[in-house]
Amino acid sequence: MRHTGPTRRHVLTTTAGVTAAAGLASTGLLAVPAVAAPRPFANDELKQALRRLEARRRRLLTGRPSANRWEMQKAVDAGGDIVTRPVPGTGLKVSVRQGDVETVLVHVIRRFHYEIDALGLREEPRPVEGWVAPSKVRDAGLPESNQASGTAVVIRPDSYPPGVRGGFTGGQHLLIRDIMADTGGVVRWGGDDRRPYEGLFYLTVRPGDPRLTQVATKIRTWDETPGLGAGVLVDLTQPSRRRRAARH
Repeated sequence: MRHTGPTRRHVLTTTAGVTAAAGLASTGLLAVPAVAAPRPFANDELKQALRRLEARRRRLLTGRPSANRWEMQKAVDAGGDIVTRPVPGTGLKVSVRQGDVETVLVHVIRRFHYEIDALGLREEPRPVEGWVAPSKVRDAGLPESNQASGTAVVIRPDSYPPGVRGGFTGGQHLLIRDIMADTGGVVRWGGDDRRPYEGLFYLTVRPGDPRLTQVATKIRTWDETPGLGAGVLVDLTQPSRRRRAARH
């Protein structure tokens, strides 16, 4: 069998070549670029950066829960959990708690815009309002206090004031029920409250409730599937759809 590996002569020749090159390099006749040793991963720097981020986030906490038990935060877009996000397809932005809460509430706004009444097309100063400062919350027991925790939105706060009913037609009521059915009870419409607030939509579940993640995952799947999700015309006369909406 023919041996295909390096011969003794080849090894000696290669070794001699490396040795000679090293000798030339030591005399300056052969320029060999210096190769810096790889810098070890800066674990300490990363840990310090994470600690700074967490400290910044904690400074935003109030220790006060809103009505649905999510903690109110002092500011938006300041390194905490509440951020300003675009509402795709509407040209609007809203400040809400990021993650699953954002997914669900933005879905509600989009369906309202597409199917009930377009937002922001008229000269309205506040087509939609999300987070408000905790200092503006007069009663943490009221559903609108959930805005301060980034878990509620108010559509047209200047048009649907608290305590007043009759802002929507019968057909619009059916659509609102259908939108609430999308959320599986995770979101409640303020128009159904004892003290009505027809512009308010707020989270009903507490932090950590798995139903929120389930609904958010469903909505994200719809958003990625043509023919599903917000912006698709629905047939509210379908018996199955009406039964679903009636439960919410």
